[in-house]
Order: sequence, then C-alpha cells, then structure tokens
Amino acid sequence: MEHTMIPAAEKEAETKESKSFIERFIDEDLETGRFDTVQTRFPPEPNGYLHLGHAKAIVVDFGIAEKYRGSCNLRFDDTNPEKEDTEYVDSIMEDIRWLGFSWQNVFYTSDYFPRLYELAEDLIKRGLAYVCDLSGDEVRSYRGTLTQAGKESPYRNRSVEENLSLFRRMKAGEFADGSKTLRAKIDMASPNLNMRDPVIYRIQHASHHRTGDTWCIYPMYDFAHPLSDSLEGVTFSLCTMEFEAHRPLYDWLIDALAMKVKSRQIEFARLNVNYSVMSKRKMKKLVEDHIVDGWNDPRLLTLSGMRRRGYPAAAIRAFCDSVGVAKANSVVDMAQLEHFVRDNLNYTAPRRMAVLNPLKVVLTNYPDGQTEVFDAVNNPEEEAEGTRPLIFGKVVYIEKSDFMENPPKKFHRLSPGAEMRLQHAYYIKCEEVIKDESGEIVELRCTYDPESRGGWAKDGRKVKGTAHWVADCGAVDGEVRLYDRLFAKEDPEDGDFGDNLNPNSLKIVRGAKLEKSLDAAEKGERFQFLRNGYFVADGKNESGLPVFNRIVSLKDGFKKGN
Repeated sequence: MEHTMIPAAEKEAETKESKSFIERFIDEDLETGRFDTVQTRFPPEPNGYLHLGHAKAIVVDFGIAEKYRGSCNLRFDDTNPEKEDTEYVDSIMEDIRWLGFSWQNVFYTSDYFPRLYELAEDLIKRGLAYVCDLSGDEVRSYRGTLTQAGKESPYRNRSVEENLSLFRRMKAGEFADGSKTLRAKIDMASPNLNMRDPVIYRIQHASHHRTGDTWCIYPMYDFAHPLSDSLEGVTFSLCTMEFEAHRPLYDWLIDALAMKVKSRQIEFARLNVNYSVMSKRKMKKLVEDHIVDGWNDPRLLTLSGMRRRGYPAAAIRAFCDSVGVAKANSVVDMAQLEHFVRDNLNYTAPRRMAVLNPLKVVLTNYPDGQTEVFDAVNNPEEEAEGTRPLIFGKVVYIEKSDFMENPPKKFHRLSPGAEMRLQHAYYIKCEEVIKDESGEIVELRCTYDPESRGGWAKDGRKVKGTAHWVADCGAVDGEVRLYDRLFAKEDPEDGDFGDNLNPNSLKIVRGAKLEKSLDAAEKGERFQFLRNGYFVADGKNESGLPVFNRIVSLKDGFKKGN
C-alpha cells in the first residue's frame, strides 16, 4: 500500500485543530510562562449525590490534569451548613473512585475559613468591603436591572473602623441571621449584575458538619471559590457556563487581594441528556416524594443509580469523552449514552439463559429422569471466556412470546405442528397445547429430535426459529426488574416535570426462570440474558431469590411519545 507523507506543519495544524478550546487556553498559558504546571480541582458541594453532569466535570477536571501530567484536587465546597452532610462527602468519594479517578489531595473550603475571614478583613481595610444592614429583598431591589443601574446601599460609606467592628461582632454571634451581610464594594452601575456590590459573607447560626458551632458567619461561594483556588495553587479552574458571568468577580477578588496564584477560570457547557433531569434539587424532590426509591434508584442518572443499574464506569467515561467540551449548551440523546453501555457490555458481559415470562414445555419422548449437559459459549466476542455447562432435561421453559397458536405467515418460532430450535440443544416440535379452565395456555407437549443434538439436524433440514430456554432441572426462580427511562417526554421540564413521568419506567417480573448458576452471582456482576438484554445482579429479594436489574435492552426500543 502506498503511504502519503504529511508535512510536519500540517501535522502540527491537525494536532492543534483536534484540541479542545480548554487545551488551547492551557497551551497558551504554559507557552507564555503564566503557569509552569497544570493544577485543577473538582469542587462539589456535599449537599446531594453526584449525577451524570458531574461525571462530565470529573472527566474534564481529572482528564486535563492527567493529560498534562499535572494533578487534580478534590475540594468539598462546604459553605452552606444547613444542606451539607458527611453522607454526601462519603458518596462523592465513592463515586469518583468508581469512575476510575484519583485525587492528589482532599480539601474542604471549611479548611480555609480562618484564612478567608482574614482576607475578608483585608478587603475591609482596603476600603473594598462594607457591612450592610439591608435585608435580602432590599439588596435585590437596590441591585437594579440589566438596563438600569443599581442604587448604592445607605451603609456603603461606613468607615473602615466601623465595618471592622461590625464584621467582628457578626463573627462573635451578636446579630441575628439575615440582619447584616458583608458586601464587596465594586460598582453599582456595572453592566454585570454580579459586580454590583455582591454579598460575600452572611450570618448563619447553624452547626457545620466539620467545624461544628465554631462559626456563625459563612463565606458566599463567589467569595470562597476563587480564593480557595488560589490558596491551593489551582492554575486552571474549570467550571460550567453558568459561572461565565461570575468570572469578572473571580478575577476581581484575586487581584484586589493580591493573591499569589492568579488562577484562570475557564467555562464549558454543562451536560444535558434528554428524558432526564440533571439537577440535585429536582432529583431530591423525586427522592423525597417517593417517586424513586432513593438516590441510587437505577432510573436516576446519579452515579450511584447508574452503578446500581449496572452501567460500566468505562462506558460513562467513553460517553463523556464522546460529548467533548464546548461553549454552547446542548442536549445529548439518551440513546448515545446507551450505545456506549451496550458497546462495553457486548465485550465484557458473559451470556446466560433467562426466561422472563416462562411457558412450560414437556418433551414427551425424552427419557424420564435423564439429564445431559451442553457446552455453551460464555461470550462469542471473547473466546478466552470459554464455555459453561448447560443442563438439559425433560421439562424446559421458553418465553411465552416464542409460541403462537395461530401464527401469522412470518412467525418463525413454535406453533402447533411446527418445529423450533432450542439453542445449543435440539429441535422440538409442538404436538399438543394444554390450557387451563380460563383458556390460557399453560403447557406445551412437544417431541424432540435426538438426531439434532447441538441444534443441527443430521438429515440437513433447517428451521428458521431459534429460542433460548431454561431446563427445569437446571433452573432457579428469580426476580427481574425491567428499568426504562424515568420520563416519557424528551424534555421533562417542558411543564411540570412531575407530570412527564414514564408510567412504565419500572416493571417487576416475578417467577422468571434463570440458569441455576445465576443464583450465585455477586452483586454488581453483569450478564447478557440472551435475546432479553443486559442485566446486573442486585442481591436477593425478601424471599431470598436473586434479583437482576435490566441495564439496557439489546437495542433501543424506546419510542418518543410512549
């Protein structure tokens, strides 16, 4: 084959073109000497469980650091004591590890409370902050609008001495919640509303999950975030687009306080996926209203929910990489996420037989008491996975949908007088249909062809239909939970998202017949149930039977408007 040589200049241009805008910013700062290392951070607030949107941020924050041989810190933004808890801290750590990332250090914004307080006093001494007595509603009314300048607080020109005294009394707990705030003195006529004397400290008499009752004043996120970044030596503060309008304040605080490290904030678009909500607040409502069964409900796109659903961490990382980083917000199709899940599981999930809606089949000419064993391939995509024994006997179960008493022309499964192949086993032919008093089919009586062992007839005749099965002598009863998308509407927030729920997001199937080996499946083990989809073991139910959650179907069968 003839190879075309690509000039070095073209290769360099191609490499630059393939880089994200974040990487181009980083390259620029490294080349100009602004920074000589890449230090990032992932700063979640411990007030809920992480979701798929956080997974993208994790992949970006940790991935960029790894690519540039830098490091990434985990920092808990714990400045809101009434909503935060160590439960969320623990879950966040578990989720990050599960995704496959490791942090350089663990920090908490609360680690910096003493230093942040000193920096706030420093602003006051520089004449750049003041204690304000306006209520929250009054502050908002004084702020103005996008087209109208704000109005200065009557407390804006207090002396440095008075502001220091009041701020120290705030710290000492002398004032009630909401009675005073500390505000940065910037510009009430700024076109950016975030620069109109933003509140940087508020009074909150609440016990903190780490500092207890040591503090009754807490820094606002917009104050704590840039200063914590700088104190940690973060060079690139990567965050989502809603913080773009806050960047001037981020830079102003670092410059006003002459911070040693002038961290650079770079924003990228949030990850939004259709048929889902990506908001901790809304997920919390779903949990509290018992619409879902906790934060790890497999229908939620929380990381703990996706883990329980059986989504492989590698598939989530691959999905996030495929979405990439951009400035413009967009909505990604849920089918794209499911594609990466299927692609991963196709190569990693062992195959097993499971009949979800069983119909009993008695092979009348099969010897009573006889059993035999077939070798079944564990994974046709991975030969190294080998085979497993599959037990066969006189009574087997097939899916009810694999039999029709009066089939249409192109039905290639079992019907009266017709033959069908049992995968790995034999051809069988339906001879008699047994019904109960209500007319429901409860049993098929069939004959098997002993000359078709392995699923191929020696006389060369062929049948078009092949079905999976489970023998009664090699089966265990199980519970299967068929999970689907939580919302029936592509944009659940078009109206009240509670009205757009998918009534078929969970179907519980009891009495499924499973290969006996599945009774010993470890929680979290994933399998492909032939012709039924991918499933994950979820422990045992109250009756001690194994439970399996559907991860995804074998192909996307979800229809808009269902």
